[in-house]
Amino acid sequence: MSRGPRAAMAERKVGDEPGFRWRGHDVSRIEGFSDAVFAFALTLLVVALEVPKTYDELMDTMRGFFAFSACFAVLYKLWWSHYSFFRRYGLADGFVIVWNAVLLFLVMFFIYPLKFLFTGMFNVLFLHLGLVSGDTEERLKAIVVASFQGADVQILMCVYGAGFLMVSLVFALLYRHALQRADFLGLDAVERHMTVDEIQGHLLDGGVAVFSIGIVLVGGKEWAAPAGWSYMLLGPVRAWHGTRRSKSCPKPG
Repeated sequence: MSRGPRAAMAERKVGDEPGFRWRGHDVSRIEGFSDAVFAFALTLLVVALEVPKTYDELMDTMRGFFAFSACFAVLYKLWWSHYSFFRRYGLADGFVIVWNAVLLFLVMFFIYPLKFLFTGMFNVLFLHLGLVSGDTEERLKAIVVASFQGADVQILMCVYGAGFLMVSLVFALLYRHALQRADFLGLDAVERHMTVDEIQGHLLDGGVAVFSIGIVLVGGKEWAAPAGWSYMLLGPVRAWHGTRRSKSCPKPG
């Protein structure tokens, strides 16, 4: 039987971090099951089920790749966070099993809202930037109207934000659990510091989701697009946090 990508990456120490000793070398059954769920979620993001038969269909499919790429990036970030946690700590106790199941449930439940929102956001962006014209523009306008006709965009953004917030909180809980077991795991000062970094980082991710929800609740449906693009703050916020925390990181013993 061929090994999965996680096992191969673990063997080659892909993602190995200076100052953090890996405690999870072998891929556990919980990780194998999780990979299957992530892979299934990825198949649900497929751009099109059929090969385009006309030029217009091909262009529609190509536009779909932007939303697919954004969804793929979000899903890959979640998978990488999952991979890093199990490589760092190698925990597979009852707490981790239960909250890992919650995480997988959230991934599967919110994959369609994720694709729906990114597709709508990019379609609106194409129209506003004038990247389409003629019959294509009219067809795309009809798609946007059909997608959001009768929909409460505020609720859609709140649902997505709540999902992102809950995923961030689950990761924060998992890292908090690892910190509570620091003595058992033998975490040194640097590793404890990096674990706190992760807890705070995921809480900041959740804070961005709360900020996005606040925008759409206060501003109304007209502010749905800015609420969606507010997730672009994730990168700068994480960079600021990392720079700030690195100054107080203890020296490796």
